[in-house]
Parts: sequence; structure tokens; C-alpha cells
Amino acid sequence: MKRGGNGVNGSRVAASKGVSFSKSPVLAVSLPTWRSRVVLFVLFTAFAALGARAMWVQGVSKEFLVAKGMDRYQRNIELPATRGKIMDRNGQVLASSLPVKAVWAIPEDLLDNPPEKLRQLAGLLEMSESELRKKLKSDNKFVYLKRQVEMDVIAKIDALKLIGLDTRKEYKRFYPQGEVMTHLVGFTNVEDAGQESMELAQQKTLVGATGSKRVIKDGRGAIVEDVGLQKPPHDGRDLTLSVDSKIQYIAYSQVKAAVEKFKAKAGAAVVLDVKTGEVLALANWPTYDPNDRKKLTGAQLRNRVVTDTFEPGSTLKPFTVALAMDTGRISPRTQIDTGPGRFVINGAPISDTKPHGVISVAEIIEMSSNIGTSKIALGMPPQAMWEMFTEVGFGQQPKFGFPGAVAGRVRPYKSWRPIEQATMSYGNGISVSLLQLARAYMLFARNGDIIPLSFQKVTEPPVGQQIIKPQTARDMREMLERVVTGEHGTAKQAQVAGYRVGGKTGTAYKVENGKYAMPRKYIGSFVGMVPMSDPRFIIAVMIDEPTTREHFGGQVAAPTFAAVASNALRAMNVPPDSTVTHIVVADDDGSEVM
Repeated sequence: MKRGGNGVNGSRVAASKGVSFSKSPVLAVSLPTWRSRVVLFVLFTAFAALGARAMWVQGVSKEFLVAKGMDRYQRNIELPATRGKIMDRNGQVLASSLPVKAVWAIPEDLLDNPPEKLRQLAGLLEMSESELRKKLKSDNKFVYLKRQVEMDVIAKIDALKLIGLDTRKEYKRFYPQGEVMTHLVGFTNVEDAGQESMELAQQKTLVGATGSKRVIKDGRGAIVEDVGLQKPPHDGRDLTLSVDSKIQYIAYSQVKAAVEKFKAKAGAAVVLDVKTGEVLALANWPTYDPNDRKKLTGAQLRNRVVTDTFEPGSTLKPFTVALAMDTGRISPRTQIDTGPGRFVINGAPISDTKPHGVISVAEIIEMSSNIGTSKIALGMPPQAMWEMFTEVGFGQQPKFGFPGAVAGRVRPYKSWRPIEQATMSYGNGISVSLLQLARAYMLFARNGDIIPLSFQKVTEPPVGQQIIKPQTARDMREMLERVVTGEHGTAKQAQVAGYRVGGKTGTAYKVENGKYAMPRKYIGSFVGMVPMSDPRFIIAVMIDEPTTREHFGGQVAAPTFAAVASNALRAMNVPPDSTVTHIVVADDDGSEVM
């Protein structure tokens, strides 16, 4: 009590003596007074800045921040467009797009799933677990696990409810007719872009324009709300081809049968509509299934009708003879001395299969005389022959609108020696594609004019380019008919019951690496037209490297022509123009000298 009282009394005593309480050495403040004011000012400024920022955020920049917030949970999703269908001339679908999905993942999230579920995912994607983990380790942000996955598999993947896994809608091309139509239609890649044939040629027409829409996704990436359409997708346009599925199947099956029968390396055929220039069929063997290209080889991929060139052999003789007739140098009845079957030009021999002696121009075509054709050629300027070849399209870049079409080779006429002019007159020393050769025969089927070819359905007949006189073409048709029906014709196996047929066989040594292959390899061919009273079809057939005893064009290619022609005529309801309903082909080797 005394201590407490003394303390109070002491304070009072100090105060009564005029001494300030703060002057106590114990309680005295040693810091300067301006510092407290600075701290107070800083605090006030900070609170003022926060207040200003709050006003700015809630007032001026509200829309910007709302947009930023939306970006965290809203996404733009691409809406793929459907590629246009490809159809034949009768509306039968040759290529269409089926809905599938691409499976993609955020690797670091997907790897957090239970190992058992990852094993199940790998099995559904047709890969091992190690392959799946390897893909996931290739990128920690985004990786495609598999493209074009069928919808039934997608349903099983969705049932796994995996974190970090999502799918994207896309389309997969389906080809109902498979290998039958593949060299004409082609195929697309995983990005739905055309890679071959008409799929590639008409890419801009078939492909559509993708669209987009805005969606809200949750934290797992799942869509919880559709906000709205940003840009609608535009599907590609459908394409109607000139091909007829019935005729195409006939050509395909007959080429395949011929290659197997004669144990050949390959074969090809093309069918043209004489009236419109439409390609009604284009077939190759070997071929491939565009729906399953896992084991695709270069030999299967080659479109031999348009991309391969060969020496046409005797199928070129009608052009040399037609030029000479058109310029008045000869007529079908003009007699030519072919001698004992051997003719020497500057030391180089030209031979026939046997001596023919003096024969008419018509017989030169019927018997396929190299000597007779050579003598006719040497009576004309080289420039005239060169102009004839180029006018019908040989050596010229094709304008078929088909990828990979080749020009072939015709050397400049100024460099021709007499022996070269002679051999080119019967198809040696010149190279063409089967499609070029078939189109060139329009010259005879259409009364001397040629029209463009089309791989799309034609609605109006095209205008032709006149090259030789109509009478010359008619005379040539009569001679070509004798090749099939004449006593010495080389293409008797090209006859079709009920129809008049004309055409020309060709047999040539095969060229490899710029030289004739040794031992000898052959290419047998036949180009014909039917019915001869009013030609509707031109059909060209080529058999590459037959290895049986038969290798001449009249033996390996003419029968294929007959099979394709007879079925095509009936399929298109072309009326018969002959009273001969039963064909008896006498023994004939179909031979001609290369």
C-alpha cells in the first residue's frame, strides 16, 4: 500500500515541480516525428490507388476483364465440312465421307489415370501400352493418339472416362467399289486431302470450308454448354464422273483375267465414248484397295493407262497410211512391192513376218506389213508425219485434267534419219500412253476429227478439230475392219458376235532404261472401235510382259477387247449391226513384226 501510494504521490510531486511525463528518460521517443507522417501518407496513397483500381476494374475495363475470364472456360471448336461425294454417270456413289473422330490427349493429365485404364485405351487404339506411353512422352502439352477412329470404338473410349483425353470430329473417305474403281477415283490422306486421280484433280471442288462454334468447358475439358455458332461449315460439291460402273467392272475383270492367263507383269484398258469423248472405264492390274492401303506398293499404285508410256508398234501404222491417203499420194487400192520380206535402208534391215510381194495399201494394214508402211512413209516429208503425230496428241502434254498424265515422246523431225522415219511409221522409236493412243483413234471413228477427253459427265457434245478428210477416215475404217475379219487379218480374236469390229494390233519390244530389254520382253496391244457402222466405243488394251508362248497383240490383247466390247455394247443397249451371230476364229498367230 505504501509503495502504491508513494508512486502516485511521486508523479504528483514531479508534476507539481513542472517536469513533463514524456521527459522521462524511460519513456522518451527517440524517432523523428516526420517518419510517422511519411508512413501515414504512404498508407493513404496505397488505399487511394486500390480504390481507383477498383473503380477502373468495375467501371472502365469491365468488358475486357469479362472477356479474359470467358477465355478461361470458353473455347472455339472447329466444325469440319463434309467432302463432296464422287458418283458415276448414273449416280452410283464411288466415294463418300463417313463420320469418325480423332483422339487427342494432354499427356501430363492422361498419365495420371490408373495404369489399367491406359492399357485398355491402348488396346482400343490398336497399339501396345509402350507405344501409347511413347506418344505421350513426345509432347507434354498436346498429342494426337490416333486419327480417323471409328465411332463404335469412340463409344468404348468415352466409357473409360479418362482425364486429359478428348476427341475431335472429322471424316474418313469410304470407297464402295474398292479396287475396281481406285485408279480412276483415287484416295485422300488422313487430312481428307486428295492424293491420287480424281480425288486430287478435283480437290478444290470436293473440299469444303470448315466452320466453328463457341462452347463452355469444365475443368476436365468436357463441354457443358453450347454458346453459339461462330461460322457455319460449307460442305464440298459433289462430283459426277463420266465412268460407267458396269463397264468399269467389265474392263477391270477382263484385264485381270488376261494378266493371269498370260502370266503377264501388268495390264491396262480404257473405254472411250466416241460421241462425247467421255472416259467410260479405266482399269489397271495390279491394283489396290483404297480402303486399306497398309501394304500399298508402287506397282499397285501406278496408273498405267495415263502414266506409263510404251512403243505402240503396229497400232501406229494407220496414222502413217491415213496421212498418205489424205494428201493424195496413195489410195486403199494402190499397189506396193514389199519384196521378199526384207527391206534395207542405209544398211539397216526392216522385215515382215513372211514375204508378201506386191500387195495393196489395204492389205498392208490387214497383214501389218512393216515394209509396206515404211515405203509409204519414205514417200512423204518427215515434217508432214511429225505434224500428224502431234496433231493427234502424241508427244504433247495431255489436257485431260488428270494427275500424272504423261506427254510421251516424239523427236523433232529435223533430226530424223530415213531409217528412223521408217521405224516410226510402224510405231518404233516413239512412245505414247494408252490413253493418248485411244484418243488418237477418234480420228478414224469420228470421220477425221478429234474431240477432247473428259473424266466428268458431259452434258453437251464437244466441238471437234478436223485433221483428215471424212472420206479418208471412212476408207481407214474399212481397212481396220479387214484386220479383224479379213483372211490375213491379225486380230480375228477381236470379233464380237452381232457387231462389226475394226481395229489394229500392236506388238513391240519393251524398252527399259532407254534400251530394248534383253532377253526380249514384249508389250501386246490392240485398239479397236465398235460398231463399225456407227462407232460408239473405242477400246484400247495393253498387256505388259506376257510370259506364255502367246505374246502378240492379236493373241493377248484382242480377246480382252472382244470381252469388254461385247459386254459394254449390251450394257449400253447398242443395237447390233451385223447378221453374224456366231464367231469362228480360224487358227491365227496374230503375229506382226516389231
